[in-house]
Amino acid sequence: MTAIKHALQRDIFTPNDERLLSIVNVCKAGKKKKNCFLCATVTTERPVQVNVVKVKKSDKGDFYKRQTAWVLRDLAVVDAKDAIKENPEFDLHFDKVYKWVASSIAEKNTFISCLWKLNQRYIRKKIDFINVSSQLLEELPKVTEVVDEYQELSAREEQDIEIMMEGCEYAISNAEAFADKLSRELQVLDGANIQSIMASEKQVNILMKLLDEALKEVDQIELKLSSYEEMLQSVKEQMDQISESNHLIQLSNTNNLKLLSEIEFLVNHMDLAKGHIKALHEGDLSSSRGIEACTNAADALLQCMNVALQPGHEMLQAVKQQQQRFSDLREQFARRLASHLNNVFVQQNIFLLLFSAKGHDQSSTLAQHSIELTLPNHHPFHRDLLRYAKLMEWLKNTDYGKYEGLTVNYMDYLSRLYEREIKDFFEVAKIKMTGASKEGKKFGKFLRSLSFFFSTLPRKESAVKQETESLHGSSGKLTGSTSSLNKLTVQSSGNRRSQSSSLLDMGNMSTSDLDVADRTKFDKIFEQVLSELEPLCLAEQDFISKFFKLQQHLSIPGTPMSDTEDVDGGTLSRIHSTGGSQSITSENHMIRQMMIKIFRCVEPELNNLIALGDKIDSFNSLYMLVKMSHHVWTAQNVDPTSFLSTTLGNVLVTVKRNFDKCISNQIKQMEDVKISKKSKVGILPFVAEFEEFAALAESIFKNAERRGDLDKAYLKLIRAVFMNVEKVANESQKTPRDVVMMENFHHIFATLSRLKISCLEAEKKEAKQKYTDHLQSYVIYSLGQPLEKLNHFFEGVEARVAQGVREEEVSYQLAFNKQELRKVIKEYPGKEVKKGLDNLYKKVDKHLCEEENLLQVVWHSMQDEFIRQYKHFEGLIARCYPGSGITMEFTIQDILDYFSSIAQSH
Repeated sequence: MTAIKHALQRDIFTPNDERLLSIVNVCKAGKKKKNCFLCATVTTERPVQVNVVKVKKSDKGDFYKRQTAWVLRDLAVVDAKDAIKENPEFDLHFDKVYKWVASSIAEKNTFISCLWKLNQRYIRKKIDFINVSSQLLEELPKVTEVVDEYQELSAREEQDIEIMMEGCEYAISNAEAFADKLSRELQVLDGANIQSIMASEKQVNILMKLLDEALKEVDQIELKLSSYEEMLQSVKEQMDQISESNHLIQLSNTNNLKLLSEIEFLVNHMDLAKGHIKALHEGDLSSSRGIEACTNAADALLQCMNVALQPGHEMLQAVKQQQQRFSDLREQFARRLASHLNNVFVQQNIFLLLFSAKGHDQSSTLAQHSIELTLPNHHPFHRDLLRYAKLMEWLKNTDYGKYEGLTVNYMDYLSRLYEREIKDFFEVAKIKMTGASKEGKKFGKFLRSLSFFFSTLPRKESAVKQETESLHGSSGKLTGSTSSLNKLTVQSSGNRRSQSSSLLDMGNMSTSDLDVADRTKFDKIFEQVLSELEPLCLAEQDFISKFFKLQQHLSIPGTPMSDTEDVDGGTLSRIHSTGGSQSITSENHMIRQMMIKIFRCVEPELNNLIALGDKIDSFNSLYMLVKMSHHVWTAQNVDPTSFLSTTLGNVLVTVKRNFDKCISNQIKQMEDVKISKKSKVGILPFVAEFEEFAALAESIFKNAERRGDLDKAYLKLIRAVFMNVEKVANESQKTPRDVVMMENFHHIFATLSRLKISCLEAEKKEAKQKYTDHLQSYVIYSLGQPLEKLNHFFEGVEARVAQGVREEEVSYQLAFNKQELRKVIKEYPGKEVKKGLDNLYKKVDKHLCEEENLLQVVWHSMQDEFIRQYKHFEGLIARCYPGSGITMEFTIQDILDYFSSIAQSH
């Protein structure tokens, strides 16, 4: 086996740069025995690759050849079959299972052991060895001894060996003689090395002697250095004493300088000028010069109190006395400032109240402001108070309790003032909306005409009359008290738009000049209300921010406070800390709480105004939705968390609900529509009124922010219109279903085409399709009546052809022979046809309504359909009765003349 191994290494593996490590003679299990060799090899190049190679003899048997090779890392399992009992069989699991029988058990064990060692050294993915004796599985160090028994020569070593072998002719032919020569040369070299070492002993002795002499010289130098050090020791002690003395002098000077610096610091930073003290005690807080002096003095006092003292300063008696003096000054001035500002609030409030009501009672004030809807301007009041802004900031930073007391007092005084002004303002707006000032007489005249109009409608006349009379009787009392105005509001809710704003009951009055004027007037009033409220709220919010200094989060020293204080639906939140400081909430939260307190009546008044507008005319919700959305959008762009933005957003929710309610009411009234059984239907009321609604909505919502709400409403309304048109068409007895569908969907299509509403493009196409389909259906149905027998005859002919009868054989059918065809054709001479078409024209004229003007369209479609049927009949005669010479008794030209003359005669 050794000879075979060397032969395989030389002939097969060396040319491939591989080393053969183990070999086993095997044959495949269960087959005719054809011996081959399994070889475990490694490559000589890095990285090392381990292979299992199958080698077999050539067919001639004179050399070996490489047949198959597997990479060892692809080997999954090595199965030795039995770990206890000796067995020559074993399996190798590569891509499939290869079963082998070894020629001897020893070769098998050696080969498996080699695979184990190679796996442990080179393969990361460990191979499973099953049914293998534990004695064959050695540790990795032993693997290294087996695998590394061959060491590759370096390039230098190869070169030296080649030179050596070139100097000896028999190096290759006689390896033993060459080895003996190398051994003899090695011994000679070893002897030379020993002699060289022995020859250098004398020089070593000389070197050692020189070292001994050098050591003696070193000892002498050390003795001299020791004597010098003893002489310098006394000098060092004297210098240390001088240095210590200088350090004490310098330390004393430093301490004196620091003490002087601390005294200067305390004197400079904790000394308040006499002028500032006088201003704090006696400064005039009502004049601009006095306010400026007090402001400067208060700032100086705050700087003295907030001086950053060094540790230990507070223990000095002088510092304690000065701090107590500053604290007393602060308390006195804070008390005087708070009292003065409270007086200013009261005086300004009384002045504004007296000014707004001077010489007028409530009714006269309303009458005075009814000409121009405006809110009083508080700019002078704000301007006067802003002079104290810096003092308010000082008070906020020094005594938060008094600052908060002023805040609460300001909110109390201003809330009462604004409540009266805003309520008066909204009363005037309500009067203007209901037309009680200059429009009172005109409105009363309108109510009388409205009463007459509703008396002509097929409704409960007593209820309409009662509503109209109650409105007319109340219209003259609009300038009275608030109770009178509320009474008018309730009464007016049952008249104008409750009867005329819905899609079913608007009629001609909804498009009248008076309705348009009323809506335009309401829109202007509502816009004026919002336009007046916005600057008022923004100005007050800006003033609060500047006057009360609420621009940022602050940590404010002051006296302890309670955790929260209610402010009419909100709280001024404060957090108490053990260090005597309170941390207030953010500016926006604080301002919102104050604005809610001051303008607590704004949202209820706006909701009442919106309710009134909705009762006057439900279509006002469209105007209010657009206006309110625009103002909310504007307010949110300025400050999305402000009081104005929040309040208008809440009111917008109410407006949106009213808008949705308006749409729902229209849909409900469509569903409740009843059509007279004795008259033709024509254009349904809700179809015409949808056109009016869409036209009005498009004019209102042009470029509006809430366009999406209108689009959703459009979809709801148009689907309800479609559904109820079909419902009415199915229930109609006087007018054919196709006519109702055709006319109304034609009207809807025309409306949508004119208004060009993008969200209803699909519904426009659907309306056009329904109109076209029902027009065609009506035309075909109507044309079957003038030539009824002829139509029935040819329908029978087409039925026979459909059943499989050949066209040229139809004439042999008894019921459809040529004689029967001639009889039917003779019944429809030209005069009879014209007479039938004339009757058809009259009948169509009765079915169609005048407002849609579709008679000529339908008549022209009937002409086209009649000609189409005529040509179809002629085609059937030519195909089913060939050569019979049978023709109709009128021509296409006759048909054109009949239709033309009938249309002109009517």
